[in-house]
Amino acid sequence: MIRSLLVAALAATTSALPNMAREKLYTIELAPGVTEVVTLAGKEQLKKEGKNFFDITNHPNLSSTSARPAKAAAAAFPEAVAFADEVGALLGILNRTNLETSLKTYSDFETRYYRSETGVEAARWLLDQVRATVQASGVEGASAEPFEHADFDQISVIARIPGKSASTVVVGAHLDSINGADNFGRSPGADDNGSGTVTLLEALRVVLSDPKVAAGEHENTIEFHWYAGEEAGLLGSADIFDQYAAAGADVKAYLNQDMTGWAPPGEAGEFGVILDYVDEGLTEFTRLVLDAYTTIPAVDTRCGYACSDHASARAAGYPAAFIFEAAADNTSPYIHTANDAYDTISFDHVMEHARLVVGFVYELAFATL
Repeated sequence: MIRSLLVAALAATTSALPNMAREKLYTIELAPGVTEVVTLAGKEQLKKEGKNFFDITNHPNLSSTSARPAKAAAAAFPEAVAFADEVGALLGILNRTNLETSLKTYSDFETRYYRSETGVEAARWLLDQVRATVQASGVEGASAEPFEHADFDQISVIARIPGKSASTVVVGAHLDSINGADNFGRSPGADDNGSGTVTLLEALRVVLSDPKVAAGEHENTIEFHWYAGEEAGLLGSADIFDQYAAAGADVKAYLNQDMTGWAPPGEAGEFGVILDYVDEGLTEFTRLVLDAYTTIPAVDTRCGYACSDHASARAAGYPAAFIFEAAADNTSPYIHTANDAYDTISFDHVMEHARLVVGFVYELAFATL
């Protein structure tokens, strides 16, 4: 009788538990060593409040409190650019119309939210564009493949140009978007991060056109990444870099391109050199690339913990840098709304970021790291 009463009481208590106890829970890190366990609704609320976080639910070893020795041998980055003639020729091939055309189509998807149907469709469309770019180049061994994620349907995309060694230089951008007021609402994400997406797509085309790259003469392998689910806690990049670290991948350098399309109306704009939670040596090298191959000024700025996908690379032990579209307090006022639209984009500014990416990739692809 006593046992029956206990069972009945336990059943009643269980049925009375709040819904949260029966929902999937996520472990997120909001600052180094500061974690919370939240529901999906809790994650989405934090995003609405403009708070950055790193979803480490599936990747506890990417937590700031875990032991994560550098996965790559410490790279000695060049102290000067060494391929000005080659890069200069490539910069002349960058095509503004390509950027405009790609971004128009990409921002026409209703939303690229990672859990939406159009978010899945947009990522597949992007994969098609990357594959077409690689195939059109005719570069032997170059590839473009989807990276499937276990917990959601939106894919990430990885393009790879093999070099003489497995040491790898990576540039990345997130491919998703979000409406901060309504996750499934209209979210063209033209600046955040359609601009970074097409920056990489055009830079990939141009790098593939180089005869030395086409001949496989570059020392280091080159990868271009486009990540799913960044707006939900760096999901795509965390999956990829955790897998890379587990496999012992030798990533020598990572450059992040998240938002490349904003300049105040009537102004030339500026780059924002992110100083917090990045690799100092790689950031200093990236300044050399900015000085050599771009035409607008750069200012120092900070974006906080886990503000974009470079955090995943860094958490996995890889040197990471992030060059933003401006100082953190001078960026597009339209992001995470339906107004982050194509007609707000400065394509002159996107072109400057494309120049940066081409210079960064080429210089490090041929460097001894």
